[in-house]
Amino acid sequence: MRVVLLTGATGFVGSRLRPRLVASGFSVRCATRDPESAARREPDVDWVALDVNRTDTIGPAMRGVDSAVYLVHGMSGGPGYEERERTSAAAFAEAAHRAGLERIVYLGGVEPRGRPSRHLSSRLMTGRVLREGAVPVFELRASMIIGHGSISWQIVRDLAARLPAMLLPRWLRTRSQPIAIDDVIDAITATLALPLDAAGVYDLPGPEILTAKEILFRIAALRGTHPIALNVPILSTRLSSYWLKFVTGADYHVARELVEGLSSDLLASDGGLWTKLPDHELVSFDEAARRAMAEEESSPSSSKVLIERAVMRISRRVTPATAPRPA
Repeated sequence: MRVVLLTGATGFVGSRLRPRLVASGFSVRCATRDPESAARREPDVDWVALDVNRTDTIGPAMRGVDSAVYLVHGMSGGPGYEERERTSAAAFAEAAHRAGLERIVYLGGVEPRGRPSRHLSSRLMTGRVLREGAVPVFELRASMIIGHGSISWQIVRDLAARLPAMLLPRWLRTRSQPIAIDDVIDAITATLALPLDAAGVYDLPGPEILTAKEILFRIAALRGTHPIALNVPILSTRLSSYWLKFVTGADYHVARELVEGLSSDLLASDGGLWTKLPDHELVSFDEAARRAMAEEESSPSSSKVLIERAVMRISRRVTPATAPRPA
């Protein structure tokens, strides 16, 4: 049985990927900085101590491993995360070579059409550093991942749910191809079985090209609301990020970095990985959003429910006939 080292195993993607890998026949070793606490929560999982900022923990975690999935992000660590991400990726690639791993699968971000933000630059740099190592790397690049627990999803979901009226700055015209978390899990799992000579960079485009504005209004429509919209052509992504702390429950510092990445289009250059998986059927944006909202409803916070119910009552007073169009 092939053994996969899963970094970021307790995170949004990792916690969903592990059961899928097990169901696909892999033996999964889950990496975390606190394996004792993780084992108390899930005693049947194979946990191992690994902190990519501590090189002495990387090698031992890789003993007996065939492949690794690299889901490490450093934004939440505060200033200087770009250098930490670069150093960690270099150490991981070197340790993987010494341990004899056959491949690394890395989930990063789409390269923008314009100048990348600090966050996207770091994501792209991490991919380059990993690929510079001796172990073949499959770099998968996604824009917004739709799913409960995704910070980028939480930002747009909260904006759509909590604002009865929206100021629409020009950057909301930027386009991306949001993708369902289920499709991302399918992609990573499939990549672990691709031939090694197929290693390289692959985009993970979702089935639709949508502006940020269209995303917000599509979510609002799924919730049955019709927010009032007002175009504001001069509001920058940096200025917009300041009021996120009053609207979204997402980590403000991470949210600010993500919003600043919306200054240019995040579009795939081609069909990406899906050209290797022609039989894969992508989840539509609306269906992915419904799944994310349904999962969230199982444990809503009382304060959030009160705010959003009030917004829903206000916005539903705007009839569909008078509601602004999303485009």
